[in-house]
Amino acid sequence: MSSSVRHKVMKHLEIVKQLQPSLHYETHAPAPDQIDNEHYRAYTRMSHDVGGEPDVPITWEEKEEEVWEHNTFVTCEVLAWRGVWNAEERRRRQNVDVGQTQYLGLPYYGRWLLTAARILVDKQYITVTELSDKIDEVRKRYE
Repeated sequence: MSSSVRHKVMKHLEIVKQLQPSLHYETHAPAPDQIDNEHYRAYTRMSHDVGGEPDVPITWEEKEEEVWEHNTFVTCEVLAWRGVWNAEERRRRQNVDVGQTQYLGLPYYGRWLLTAARILVDKQYITVTELSDKIDEVRKRYE
């Protein structure tokens, strides 16, 4: 590997390291015979697959949807009706592809909004600049 390619790879890995949840120690991929059951489960678990995980008890509270939540649902349904995405693609992108930090850190419909924005940009329905300009316009409306 040339030094310029190695430099690009190392730079990429540094950026990825900053984006991922922090690790307490650096690890290398173990050989298959060195993986115990706990590590295998950790490597293969998806962020949305939390059934059976230990957690603290929570109190169930009935709540009405907020206006933004309802609007998000309607917007996402309209995107599906117009063929921008299907339900499986939406679910995969908002539950699996976001990673554990965003999955656990965003509200339910917050993940829907993030996913809608990513899909619209990824499929080139809008540009990042158009999205940013619209966000600024809406933010100014509510200031």
